[in-house]
Amino acid sequence: MKKKFKIADRIIGEDSSPFIIAEMSGNHNQSLERALEIVDAAAEAGAHGLKIQTYTADTMTIKHDKGLFYIDDPNSLWNGRTLYDLYEEAHTPWDWHKPIFERARSKGMIPFSTPFDDSSVDFLEELNVPVYKVASFENKDWPLLKKIASTGKPVIMSTGASTLSDISESVAVLRENGCNDLVLLKCTSTYPASAENTNLKSIPYLAEIFDCNAGLSDHTRGIGAALASVSLGATVIEKHFTLSRKDGGVDSDFSIEPHELKSLVQESERAWKAVGQVKFDVLKAEKASLQFKRSLYVVKDIKEGEKFTTENIRVIRPGDGLPPKYYDKVLGKTAKEDLKRATALTWDLI
Repeated sequence: MKKKFKIADRIIGEDSSPFIIAEMSGNHNQSLERALEIVDAAAEAGAHGLKIQTYTADTMTIKHDKGLFYIDDPNSLWNGRTLYDLYEEAHTPWDWHKPIFERARSKGMIPFSTPFDDSSVDFLEELNVPVYKVASFENKDWPLLKKIASTGKPVIMSTGASTLSDISESVAVLRENGCNDLVLLKCTSTYPASAENTNLKSIPYLAEIFDCNAGLSDHTRGIGAALASVSLGATVIEKHFTLSRKDGGVDSDFSIEPHELKSLVQESERAWKAVGQVKFDVLKAEKASLQFKRSLYVVKDIKEGEKFTTENIRVIRPGDGLPPKYYDKVLGKTAKEDLKRATALTWDLI
């Protein structure tokens, strides 16, 4: 079993149900009121963590509309936008962080964020976040990884658009600079991601190779992939969350709504319980059901000394007679006494 640890008061590990994170991202649509409504809805749905992102357009990129600074991809949700304008729309103003975090804590959730540069780590330290998230596109930013790791707090890192070698280098940087508690999230960095490109079987390998907890940062639509990840050992699941996709927003297309988040929380815990352990035995909970197994029964009245035949005994329910495996052995033997129809056949009657 991989090392378990705590994020605030929540245990992360295989012996706890998955830690479900509602990722607000830019779905606040630049409204603090809406951001707080998202917090309330996530809490009502039962999410354990509420995550935002800490950056400004200027800490992410520069204002430029040529080359890769401009998104020219008809298949992209953000086609025709510059990176700067997109980040300007999607960012969460820093003065919103405190009220968002306070609201989340008051609702019983663990609030935290994804920092994108040193200044955002310093800012989040002032807000006493209990854990840091590293985004897929930042997981090769060694200076940022060193800064985050130096806080000594747990780190959840997404692994999208990364080779195994990339991940190995990043994990080494984190561990060499103070990170002791790590979760790696399988992630496909397309928006939305397709089920075919999700490759959940990678999750237990991440856990095994890097001796850490593993989970899923899921950009697919719906909750099917997230639920499937539980059977593969996911201890953390992150999903983008919005009040309603029809309201629009930079990430709304691949975000789940409150009723879906509620289902994810409930069904992921049920799935985790169902995974259980390797066990082949009659469970205590099943013992009462043994009566519904099949067994040997007298189905016609039999006189003392009369032979047992295919006509007067059968394998039927309930299960308190001899096991069916003795059927052929019993045929041709004789009854020790008169036997009434519906008598469970036992050795003392033969």
